[in-house]
Parts: sequence; structure tokens; C-alpha cells
Amino acid sequence: MTALRVIPLGGLGEIGLNVLVLEYGEAAIAVDCGVMFPDERMLGIDVVIPDLGYVRGLGERFQAIVLTHAHEDHIGALPYALAERAVPVYGTPLTLGFVRERLRERGLSAPLLSYGTEPCRIGPFVVEPIAMTHSIPDSVGLAIRTPVGTVVHTGDFKIDQTPLDGRLPDLVRLGELGAEGVLLLLSDSTNVEHAGVTPSERCVGAELATIFRQSTGRILVTTFSSHIHRMQQVIDLAVRFRRRVAFVGRSLGVHAAVARDLGHLAIPDGALVDPGAARDLPRDQVVLITAGSQAEAASALVRIAMDAHKQVTLDPGDVVILSSRIIPGNERAISSLVNHLYRRGAVVHYGRTSAVHVSGHASQEELKLVMNLVRPRHFVPVHGEYRHLVRHNLLAMEVGIPAEACHLLENGDVLELDAAGGARRGERVPAGRVFVDGKGIGDVEDEVLRDRRHLSEDGLVLAVLAIAQQSGEIVAGPDLVSRGVMGEEANPDILERARGAVLEALAAINPESRTDPAEVKEEVRKALRRYFKRFDRRPVILPFVMEM
Repeated sequence: MTALRVIPLGGLGEIGLNVLVLEYGEAAIAVDCGVMFPDERMLGIDVVIPDLGYVRGLGERFQAIVLTHAHEDHIGALPYALAERAVPVYGTPLTLGFVRERLRERGLSAPLLSYGTEPCRIGPFVVEPIAMTHSIPDSVGLAIRTPVGTVVHTGDFKIDQTPLDGRLPDLVRLGELGAEGVLLLLSDSTNVEHAGVTPSERCVGAELATIFRQSTGRILVTTFSSHIHRMQQVIDLAVRFRRRVAFVGRSLGVHAAVARDLGHLAIPDGALVDPGAARDLPRDQVVLITAGSQAEAASALVRIAMDAHKQVTLDPGDVVILSSRIIPGNERAISSLVNHLYRRGAVVHYGRTSAVHVSGHASQEELKLVMNLVRPRHFVPVHGEYRHLVRHNLLAMEVGIPAEACHLLENGDVLELDAAGGARRGERVPAGRVFVDGKGIGDVEDEVLRDRRHLSEDGLVLAVLAIAQQSGEIVAGPDLVSRGVMGEEANPDILERARGAVLEALAAINPESRTDPAEVKEEVRKALRRYFKRFDRRPVILPFVMEM
């Protein structure tokens, strides 16, 4: 009996990198294909993508990617996935609009197919989108019919009964699917630790309106560049309070243009100006929507906060609103950003001081409602760190899903389901993270990151010496250069004593060993490690030995 194989390759045990493979017989599809943005430990890394080696190994069996929504942690890795084999990509119009821009930037193309009024047939899979509400328009869950039963994937969601665009979550359809019978439910775990219900997006509007009403200077608002609903509320308030709007940041402008073309963002004629024109308007007539909600190093808001932006400067009394959540790992950078904004004399509103953001993810009561509507035979929590997945499984048991039907998976695990409703674990497949550094994809390993962290935290000592090839005699050096270790410039004796420690160590080995550059390097390295250890320093030691 052929089984349906459910294989998460990213997004389980972490926030981001969402990609899940469904495999049946000679066919496979993926749900989403996202990235993770680097934290402060990933020095020099531009973006993190999932290891898609297993997908590449499927070859012609891999037939399509189906998307739930247009956030980067769900679509950002598509250019890397499609560079080798351009399989069809299915999504809603806004999602595909964002994907098209991503591919265009990379000079790539792929068949982009919009979900129609009828479910899409992809090999043995029949995919039906289900309207869901999230922090971006055009979000869907998916009902995927397979030869062994129906799989429901919620995507990222919350149950917003008063969405800005009037597009309600299709709870009726979820109930109908539950009545028909659902083999497996995969559900968003991000907010499982939050009791109750997640507030509607409309709740932010009232707080923003109060801030607009009280502000006499410029207003700068930063949010995720794909948060179209939040942008719409800011634009509506700008019009209401007779302000003009400018987008500061390329990604914001691109996303706004795509959303506007597709009817998801309404900007009245005359309301929009470019940042250069906004600079010349009275301060109380301007709203700037800026990039940099996560304090990214080169983002517009960070440059504004450092007084290093060419077109935008802050004056005392200007208002800055950080209308987004803090992605784990960015806490220190955002704290530093807020401090710099205050140094410019700005009035800053952010999550700890004002209700200027609501989550786009379901809290416990919404999660329970979906489980009760769908009534699945099996349950797998997705989209969350390990503690979220565990808590979501416990929540599923609270609403009556049997413990043996609640499966705690991690990336690379394989769950096999058959037509009789049986479940078993298959052999794990390779899964992990691939670091993208400039044009290098996957050439930065964990060891390289460790070295970068080591250099950034402990500094570098370079030791250069020359040895006679035949006798092992030290012809020149060792000359020592240090960077970021300690204030040796204030105390020149430190490096001189380090040089003496190296000479002493080399004198202790026999001349024959000194003719081997590898042996000399190791002795130099050990001698300098011992020397700097007395100062509680652990610099990276780089010996350079020339043979004469």
C-alpha cells in the first residue's frame, strides 16, 4: 500500500525557512519555500535558506510549489529553488505578484499559476485554497486531496472577524472539510503560548489615530514591507489628517506598487510624493513609511537614526512609530535603533510603550476552533520553535485529538500515512540550513561562522617569521601584529614579551622539527595561546612561515 509521505524541510523547531514536502508514489509537491533572516551570530550572512538537497534528488518527481502567502519566510527561497529547475508555482494574485518581482530581480522565470475557482490538479494531488486572514492580504490555507485522504494546511493565520479588506476567513469551508473527513491537519504554532484571541488588525488603527492627532512634526512609520494592511491604515490616517505620504526604502515601494496594481492598496490621487519632495513640505504635513522595522544595518530607518540618510533627517519632536513585532535575534539591534532615535530628539512609539502592532498569528482559542472545525485523524504542529510545537500538541490533546495521533516532527523527519488512517515514522531525510553570503550559496559552513564570531569577539594575532630550509634556523622574526586583542599600543612591552615566548618555544624543539613549516606553525600557535591566556584573551592566531 502506497503511503503519503509528509516531510518538513524547514519551519519546524525554528521561525522561518518554511517548506514542507508531500510525496506520494512518483509525485511530490512543496508547500511554501521561505528564508530566515540572519541573527547577530551569523556574521556576514545575507540570508539563510533551507537545504533543498532532498527536493533536488526527487528530480522529475517534484512537480510544483504551492504557496500560502507572500511573506519572505514562505516565498523568499523560491529564486534559489527555481534556479535549477523551474517547476510551476501556484499562489494567489498578490503572492504571485511578489514572487514575480523576486524572480525578475534574479533574472529568473517560472510558470506562475493563480489559484482559480476550481481546485488545481497536480499529479495525484488536488489543491484547493481556503481564504484565511493574516497580516498580509490574499493569504490562504490549503486543502490538499491525496489518494489516502485530505490534508489541511492552515498557512499562517488568525481569525480576524473584522478584516480591513472585508475578506473573512472561510470557516464554513473548514467545517465542511471536517464533515467530509480530514486525514491530517498542519497548523500554525507561532502564537500557541498566547491565551485567548489575537486582536483584529483594526485595533491598531485607533492607537495610530491618537498618535497622528497629537503629532506636530513629521511622522515616520516602519513596518514589514509586505504589511499592506498596516500601510493602508497609515495612508488613510495621512489623508484624514491632511498629510502627504512618501515611501522610503526600495522594497516598500516595490511591494506597494504591486499591491496597488492588484487593488489591495488604495492611495488617493495626490496623496503620494517622493522622499525628495517630502523634505520640502512643512513638517506637520508629512508621513514617511520607511523600511527598517528589524533595524537591518543598511536600512533607511537605521540611516535616518544615525543622521546618515541623504533625503531624510529627524528634528526634535518628530514621531517615529515601530509598528511591527521584533523577530527573535533582533532585540539588541532594535534597542540600539530606539536609543539613536531618542538621541535625535524623536518621540518613539514601539511595542513596549504603545499598542502600535498586533500579531497576524492565531492564539489558543482560534487554534482550538480550527481543530474542532476540521476534526482531523492526525495532527502535526508547524511553523514554530520546538517549545511551540510541544505546546500545540498539548492543545490538540485538550480538544480531544488522541495523543497517538499528535505527531511532533522536526525538520527532516518523515511521517507516512496510509488510506486506513495508519501512521508510522519513515527514515529521516537530510535537512538543514544553507547560508548565503554575497554570491556564495552554501560555501559558508558552521566552522566559518565560528571563526567569524571568534575574530569579532577575541581579535587576531598575526605572527610572521622566516626559517632556513636546511638548518631550521630562524632567519627573521617573529614579527607580531595584533588587531582587536587588547590595548597593546598603550603597552608595547606586551607584544615584545609575546615575541620572546615564541622564540623560547621554538628554541625548545629540535632543529629538524624547525625545518618543517607545519611544525613551526603549531609551536607558534601554542606559544601565543599560552601567552595570551594569562590575560584571559583567546585571539585567533595566524602563523605565517616563510622558508629561505
